[in-house]
Amino acid sequence: MRTINTVTVVGAGYMGGGIAQVLALNGFTVRIADVDADATREALARLEKEAEEFEEQGLFEPGSAKTIMGNLTAGDSFEDAVSDVDFVMEAVFEDPDVKKDVLSRVCAAARPEAIIGTNTSTIPVKVLVEAVTHPERFLTVHFSNPAPFIPGVELVAGEATTQEVIDSVKDLLTRAGREGAQVADTPGMALNRLQYALLKEATLIVEQGVASVEDVDTIVRTTFGFRLGFFGPFAIADQAGLDVYAKGYTTLENEFGERMATPKLLTDAVAAGRKGTKNGKGLTGDFDDETKAQLIAYRNKAYSRMGELLRELGPAPKGD
Repeated sequence: MRTINTVTVVGAGYMGGGIAQVLALNGFTVRIADVDADATREALARLEKEAEEFEEQGLFEPGSAKTIMGNLTAGDSFEDAVSDVDFVMEAVFEDPDVKKDVLSRVCAAARPEAIIGTNTSTIPVKVLVEAVTHPERFLTVHFSNPAPFIPGVELVAGEATTQEVIDSVKDLLTRAGREGAQVADTPGMALNRLQYALLKEATLIVEQGVASVEDVDTIVRTTFGFRLGFFGPFAIADQAGLDVYAKGYTTLENEFGERMATPKLLTDAVAAGRKGTKNGKGLTGDFDDETKAQLIAYRNKAYSRMGELLRELGPAPKGD
C-alpha cells in the first residue's frame, strides 16, 4: 500500500470544494484546480469563507478554518496542480465527455504512478477508464453531498484497478474520518440504486393517492428513516425478524405481484433457520445473548439521542 499525503482536487465547485476541505482539515496537503487560475483563486477564497462560517456555526471545531487554509492552496495552472501529487481527485460535473476530457488532461500532466479518482454518482468506471493511461491506478471515489458532513464514500474499482490502489484510497479515507464501501462497477452503483428505488416507490404512492408528498416524507423521516443513521436495511431486518419480513413480503406480493416478491436472499435465510437477532442468526451475522443485549442497548440509546437532536434542531424549513 502507498501512503497518500498530497492531493489535487480538479473541479473546485460545490462537491470538489467540499472534498478539498475534508482532506485539508485532516492533514493532507491539498491543491485545487478549476477551469482557469482566476476561477481557482475565487474558489479558494470561497472555501476559506465557508470554513470560517462553518466554524462560527459550530459545525467545525475551533481552529478548523486555520488548519484548512494552512493545508489548502490554489494551483497556478491545471498542469502544475496535478504534476507532482500522490492522488488526483476529479470532481467536475456529471457528464461522461467532460470527465473524459479532464481525465485525459490529468493523465498527460500527472506522474505515471499517481492514483486517479473520479467523483461520479452514476457513471461506471468502464465508461471513463478509456480516457486514462495506466488504468490500474484509476477508480471511482464517490463522496456524497455535502462532502464536509456526510461520512460515507463509495469505492468502485475497474477491471484493471490494483488492490494496492484500493487499499491506498481506503487508508486515505480512514485518515480523513470517512468510511469507504466498495461496490461493483455498475450504473448507479449501490447508493443511487437504493436512493432512486425509494424515490420511485414514493412517487408511486403519491400518484396512486395512497399518501401525499408531505405525509410520505413524514413517514420516511420519522420511522425507518429515523433508524438509517445507525443501521442499514439488513441490520434493521435482523432486528425486526427475518421471518416477519418474509410474511410481510407475502402480503405485498399478493397485492403488487413480482415487483414486491420476497427476495431470494431472505427466503433462503429463513429456510435455513435464520430469523435475525431473535434466535441469534441473522443476515449480518450470529449473535450471542451478550451481543444482543449490547445491540438493543445501543439501539435504544441511539434512537433516544436522535430524538433529542431533532427536538433541539426543530423542524426543517419548508417551501410554500
